Amino acid sequence: MSPTVGVVLPAYRPDMDQLGTYIAAIDDALNPRTIVVELDAPRDGVPAQLRSLPAAVHTVPYRRGKGAAITAGFERLETDVLAFVDADGSTPVRSLERILDPVTDGRTDLAVGSRRHPDATVATHQTFARRFLGDGFAWLAGRLLDARLYDYQCGAKAIDAAAWERVRDHLYEPGFAWDVELIAITAALDLSIEEVPIEWEDKPGSTVSPIRTSIDLLEALLTARHRSKQLRDDRFHTALADHLDEPTALVEKDR
Repeated sequence: MSPTVGVVLPAYRPDMDQLGTYIAAIDDALNPRTIVVELDAPRDGVPAQLRSLPAAVHTVPYRRGKGAAITAGFERLETDVLAFVDADGSTPVRSLERILDPVTDGRTDLAVGSRRHPDATVATHQTFARRFLGDGFAWLAGRLLDARLYDYQCGAKAIDAAAWERVRDHLYEPGFAWDVELIAITAALDLSIEEVPIEWEDKPGSTVSPIRTSIDLLEALLTARHRSKQLRDDRFHTALADHLDEPTALVEKDR
């Protein structure tokens, strides 16, 4: 029997036509057991517009952040494989399918979509500033974390349900840095990671500020390194943790 798949789309002020088309394409091409839309701070009438789509829609009246939304969506899934993809459709469905393949085949615990992989195809590039900051972040992350990848922030990843059970209690980052924390913790727990080159098209209208987000990502990268070193029983980081406030894991916040 083929492994069951669930797909989560975190969304904040999405283009409704684009989102509807994307969800329909995912359902038609991949036939996942469950598609979940985690919708933050929706405008009036938006949830009703999504009712006709082949997806379960969960809303909150405030902005949780990408990481908190994905975590909530993953916690709703009861499938063998859990995947998420950004709601803007930057990752084509055929690329999402390639990301799912190594997990559904049992070859890896976590599959990471990659726009910066040498074999990736980028149809429309980000601005120079965003590419420069993104490349710099990827370079630094590769030297601070156990996982050496070309791309840590691509908005498409898939993870085996058993692996999710192991990492879920160690995830704290509610925003865009959730991706890098997921990778850092997965590597620290000695779970396998495979980077999958994708086709990708930059979408206009991003709600991300390149400079502000880069600063936040740098801080989160250092925090993710600290937490991953703790999991490996590093003496310095274990001692440091004794002097820091104990955070609350995302899976515990809404209980």
